[in-house]
Amino acid sequence: MIKSMLICGFISLSIHGVGNAQSLAAQTINDASIDAISSGPPSERSTTPDPAIIHLQVLLDRAGASPGVIDGFYGENVVKAIAGFEIMQRLPVDGKPDPQMLSRLQDDRKVIGPYVIAQNDAADLVEDIPKDYAKQARMTHLGYTSVAERLSERFHMDIDLLKALNPGAQFAPGETISVAVIGTPRMGKAKRIEVRRKSGEVLAFADDGSALAVYPATIGSDDNPSPAGRHKINGVARNPKYIYNPKVNFQQGHNKKLLKLPSGPNNPVGTVWIDLSEPTYGIHGSPEPSLIDKAGSHGCVRLTNWDVEELASMVKPGVVVDFVD
Repeated sequence: MIKSMLICGFISLSIHGVGNAQSLAAQTINDASIDAISSGPPSERSTTPDPAIIHLQVLLDRAGASPGVIDGFYGENVVKAIAGFEIMQRLPVDGKPDPQMLSRLQDDRKVIGPYVIAQNDAADLVEDIPKDYAKQARMTHLGYTSVAERLSERFHMDIDLLKALNPGAQFAPGETISVAVIGTPRMGKAKRIEVRRKSGEVLAFADDGSALAVYPATIGSDDNPSPAGRHKINGVARNPKYIYNPKVNFQQGHNKKLLKLPSGPNNPVGTVWIDLSEPTYGIHGSPEPSLIDKAGSHGCVRLTNWDVEELASMVKPGVVVDFVD
């Protein structure tokens, strides 16, 4: 299975964050109405997170229609999550937050709530993650670099949004902070996975044809396209190591030798590798969740770590993976 990790990597195209991390009130987000959200993203991207979009993203995340990182911005991943929820609910699919779709999504629970930072949240941190693979290969673990990074992934949030929600927070054990109130991971047995290359989505379908979950994804790039057609899952590796071989895959920096990178959430393939029957290809996690479907990969299918962990729990060897346009 290690050999199948050789081709994967990512090509950074753009980074979208909260910018100056302006403070946001938890109650403002909880009280924000999603009924007035426009039918599509604005023509110009906002510079500050929208409380109503944060509210919507948390609800979609709970429902199994992942928006990727919860960041408060109305972008394509939100549109795809809305469309995904419509697929799951067997509604007409247009990716627009219409009254029928919103009525099925809303509940009475808060979307932002308190969390007390535990001692374990500060364990096994690393000082930083160098970009050079040769330097990464000399490390023992490609772990989180801060408590804030760990918690942003645990609660499916953009790290800048987490900081904006908690101005002045030290992110130290014993401190109470505000976080997204996400749901429990989706359950079920996936019969078939569909990888939609043009729209950048991965859908998991049950035996009866219903959609179990929908995820935004980075699926190859123009220079390194993903495979086509039908393949199968060979197996799942959790906390995988990563083998870099410039003779087989891409050239990273000045590295011309085979390197073995340690496991960890900041490993190039993240926390899970779902091995495909097509040699060197897989579905895997990411050290940069905010770049999902905002950057290209070297052919593989890249999800956020939390999304691929959820997907991995629903698949087994032999599950069909269809790559479609």
